Amino acid sequence: MQSENLSSKGAIAPGSLRRVHHIAFNVKDLQASRHFYGEILGLHELQGEEVPSTLRELVASGKVSNFVTPDGTVIDLFYEPNLSPPDPDPTRPFTRANHLAFDIDPSLFDEAVEVLRSRDVPIDHGPVTRPTGRGIYVYDPDGFIVEIRCNAV
Repeated sequence: MQSENLSSKGAIAPGSLRRVHHIAFNVKDLQASRHFYGEILGLHELQGEEVPSTLRELVASGKVSNFVTPDGTVIDLFYEPNLSPPDPDPTRPFTRANHLAFDIDPSLFDEAVEVLRSRDVPIDHGPVTRPTGRGIYVYDPDGFIVEIRCNAV
């Protein structure tokens, strides 16, 4: 008997996956990454009982920090100072991932761009305007591209 969550082709049935549970990044400088995700992007850093029980020991030892987005997605930052990036030049594409995108209210987009500029966050490109909306692409402290975007008004 086949599970109702599997399609006839042995794949997970469309609609069975509900949401992104978490995203995990290896970071070279945990404090710089905490500053970027918490102080610049304004995400809430999980503290105390908010930290998943499976990560509390790692958080207490300074090896992990956790942030939560407004939609409840957790971003885990794993301190891995000895890992090299896929390429030391963040402008050179690599195959592991392209970017992480955060949605922002269109009325706040220009203000967000100014915050990024005033905090000297390195900009990959943008702001850009497309039929689907506007976006700016910046680098986090480890050279990973983060997009701040909004829908077209």
